[in-house]
Amino acid sequence: MGQLRRRDDAVVEGIVIRPAHVERDAALIRSLDTSFETGAILDVQADGRGFRLVEKTIEPPLSKAFDLGRLDAPHEWERVWLALDGDQAVGVIATQYELWNRRVTIWHLYVNTSHRRRGIGRWLLESALAAARNAGARTAWLETTNLNLPGVQAYERLGFQLCGLDTSLYDATASEGEVALFLCRSLIVE
Repeated sequence: MGQLRRRDDAVVEGIVIRPAHVERDAALIRSLDTSFETGAILDVQADGRGFRLVEKTIEPPLSKAFDLGRLDAPHEWERVWLALDGDQAVGVIATQYELWNRRVTIWHLYVNTSHRRRGIGRWLLESALAAARNAGARTAWLETTNLNLPGVQAYERLGFQLCGLDTSLYDATASEGEVALFLCRSLIVE
């Protein structure tokens, strides 16, 4: 698809984004770093009939990696793009378009730690959102955990805003005690 151009039009040499085939590219997808580390989280506090998100410093810092699930089994994603630096995968985005509400769900968006803050996540996202717009999508939606403050901040920089939460989504899972945060972004061009 081309080389990445950042806002200052500097080219990140060697980075290419291409559509992926999950089964054929499974080893590349599995090689990606899905982790984050943070010294602060979003503490979810019930407040009458609402909730407040309060940034809270934690010690020691927390590290967490997200599971991509089985790549050889059926999954929700229908479109996947890889960012490649030579033959190394450095980023991925996986999406699914829902015709009934014209929304694209972003199931996964990861960039390797070594390649973060270079615009690769933005480029992956814009590639996926352009395809979603062409299919008729009017909004994009994603979910993350309240522990992923770095991710929430990145999504906000990418134009997403908080649109809901679920305090019970992760009950009886490895993420029990965490709160699911939902973020959305309009795709309507005015």
